[in-house]
This record gives sequence, C-alpha cells and structure tokens, in this order.
Amino acid sequence: MQQIGFRAAALALLALCLLAGRAIADKIDDYVETEREAQHIPGLALLVVDDGKIVKQQGYGLANVEHQVPVKPETIFQSGSVGKQFTAAAVLLLVEDGKLALDDPVRKHLPDAPESWQPMTIRHLLSHTSGLRGMPLDFDYRRDYTEDELLETIFGLRLATQPGYSWGYSNAGYVTLGILIHKVSGVPYGEFLRQRVFEPLGMTATRVISDTDIVANRAAGYRLVDGELKNHKWVSPTMNSTADGSLYFNIVDLAKWDAALDGDALLSDASRKAMWTPQLLFDGKPNKASYGFGWVCVDTPGQRRVAHGGAWQGFTTYIARYLDDRLTVVVLTNLSADSKSDPGKIARHVAGLVRPSLALPSEQSSGE
Repeated sequence: MQQIGFRAAALALLALCLLAGRAIADKIDDYVETEREAQHIPGLALLVVDDGKIVKQQGYGLANVEHQVPVKPETIFQSGSVGKQFTAAAVLLLVEDGKLALDDPVRKHLPDAPESWQPMTIRHLLSHTSGLRGMPLDFDYRRDYTEDELLETIFGLRLATQPGYSWGYSNAGYVTLGILIHKVSGVPYGEFLRQRVFEPLGMTATRVISDTDIVANRAAGYRLVDGELKNHKWVSPTMNSTADGSLYFNIVDLAKWDAALDGDALLSDASRKAMWTPQLLFDGKPNKASYGFGWVCVDTPGQRRVAHGGAWQGFTTYIARYLDDRLTVVVLTNLSADSKSDPGKIARHVAGLVRPSLALPSEQSSGE
C-alpha cells in the first residue's frame, strides 16, 4: 500500500510538472504571436534550450508571404551579424591550430595594410577596437568585388582612433577577418567554416548565402515601406558572402551550435572564455560595449549573458545564452531592422517567462 501511495504521489507530481510546462509554453506562444503582430513581422522562428534540452523549437507566421508558406523549425533565415560569432570561432580555431595568434599584428598576415595599421592586432578586429568603422558612404553594395578590391577599399579608410583606444562597431573589420582567414587557411572563410564547424557539428542547413542556388526551406526577407510589406533590396553576390554576417541558418542547426558551445566539441575552454570576455582598451578598462569576440558579454551577478543581434536584407536575428542559468533563446525573423523588428526584445521576454528571475524590470530595444 505504501508503494502504491508513493507511485501515485510521483505520478501526481509529474502531472503537475507537465501542466506547469504546458502553461509556460502557452504563455510563450501567446506572447510571441502578440508581439509578432505588434511588430508586423511576417514570420518568426523561436528556439529555447533549457539546461541542454530543447524545450521550444517552433515557427510562427509566414516564411513566404507571396506563396503563403508557414515558418517551421527547418526554415532558413539570413544570419545578419549573428554570423560574426562563427567568424570569431574560425579565427579561434586557427589560433588553436597554431597558425596565428590573437595578438599578431594584422600586417603580419596582410602585409599590404597601411602603416597606420601597424599597432592593429587580430584581437582588435575581433573586438571592434581596431579604429575601423563602416565602409565608405559611396560604397556600392550592388557591385561584385574581388578580395583584393575589398581590401583596397578598407585599407583606404581613415581610422577613427588608434587601434585599442576605443570601441566602434565595424563590419569592415569582420570583412577583413574573413579575407585573413582565407589567406591563413588557404580556403575561403565559408569553406573553412563548412569543413571545421558546420560538417563536424551536423549543421547541414548552415552555409554562406547564395541567391542563385536552390536552397530548401529558404524564407523571404521583407521590409515595411509606408506600412506596406515589400521584398528586401538586392545586393551583389560578393556582399552576400563576406564574414561580417552573410550566412543561412535555421533553429535546428542553431540548437547544434548551442550544444557545441556547452563543451569542448568545437572550441577549447580557453577559446570560449576568450570569446565571452569583454576585451580591454589600452588603459586597461573594458570596452564600452562589453564586447568579446562576436558576442556582447553582460556580466551581472548570477546572470551572466552573452548575446548578439543581426540585421541584413529583410531579416533580423538574436541569440542570447544565459551562462549561469544554462538557458539559450534564439529568435529569427524575416522583417528588416529599419521596419522596427526587434527580436532581442522577444528573446529577453521569453527568457523571463522560462526563468522568472531573468525577467527584466523594463523592456528596452535590442542594441546587441
């Protein structure tokens, strides 16, 4: 009788846990749908990984409005700058291979760089502390360039500050890193990622963007113009294949990426710590963005979070990993940032629904 009573109590507890889990799932669905409609997002994919287990992997809305194709977990989105963490991982793999060092001068590997780059290191490029900023205002994103032509343009940029003296977000710096990866490894950065990251982790859908290839489950990207949904603007194949964030991926593959970041399957513990540590400026103080390598690092007591957002060609993306809570939330959308799509807001709110201790006192627009 005592054994029967114990079994009944265990079953009752299990039922309560299942009901609680279902209630949280319903709250997440209700919130995501409400926010998706409020932000006018056509389609959205959500991944939630709690303590190593996928608890939510779901699509909402439409991947393609013209053909009325719903979003599913396999739907392919463009990465935007969330792709920078893969570029950073590629550099760290080359460090582990002994082919370069974080404090190598960039000119060691790109000897044609200007004299003003002499103090600039690979660490500076990874952490946006190189002094580089954006591409020239008249840069033509609809033109194809060779790597040498891209470097010539970037070498011609005037540094905003001396390397290591301040933080300033720089896509040009990550474009440079992609070319440097090619020079050091002997294969284009996208091929290096395929060989060393995507294939080993079983990330079968993740790859460099190609408008010409047939890509199964590819979503369309959109923007709002005077309240009307439009297709995204076209850019050249070159500018869709640079290392500042030109990848296709889906939440199925990002779950595998997240799992790899939990251990040494891909990167060593030392590399992961370096990636998630705010880099210091010349005066020994952390940079103002708390930026590591391809990640923003928010270190509050008991709630360490590493995160990054992305925006490109009618897509916005966001990934947040709460290291102390072992919780990851990923939100991918097919609406542009200039249309006020804010996947970071959605991701942070979902994190608070899963872990009430992570709920923010006030919602702020994503700057990561």
